[in-house]
Amino acid sequence: MNTDRIEREVVIDAPIERVWSALTQPTSVSAWFSNGNDVTIDLREGGVMALDQGDHGAFQTVIVSVSPPNLFSFRWASAYPDVLATEENSTLVEFTLKATPEGTALRVVESGFDALEIPADRVEHAGFENHSKGWTGVVAEFVKYVMANQETPLIDSP
Repeated sequence: MNTDRIEREVVIDAPIERVWSALTQPTSVSAWFSNGNDVTIDLREGGVMALDQGDHGAFQTVIVSVSPPNLFSFRWASAYPDVLATEENSTLVEFTLKATPEGTALRVVESGFDALEIPADRVEHAGFENHSKGWTGVVAEFVKYVMANQETPLIDSP
């Protein structure tokens, strides 16, 4: 079993611009990924996206790639709440979008678990098994959010 990389794919019946907006706008990310807690996003390479996931902790992710409307990636130090993500303490989360006749294909990949040292008290929240289950639910929430907000005006991306 591969314990370094988690992959999830789904096709969403929505235009790629709508999916991109839901993926990168603070209000949207707050709804589907941060338990409704406020999110801030400095949407540029090297920018910080601050996530507050309640009991799981607050996280300062570092944005690696922003290529609208096809690629958004960030480093997430889920084993180290309140610590800025670095290559040494985090996994890489990549969202790839592709327009299809059915809407938008979304692929989520989180990788780097094998090289990550997770403190024993954080394994339950930050380990491969938890994230593997978690991404299934997060992707479902994301699709639900996009479909429920089809009429929301798009916000321009950089």
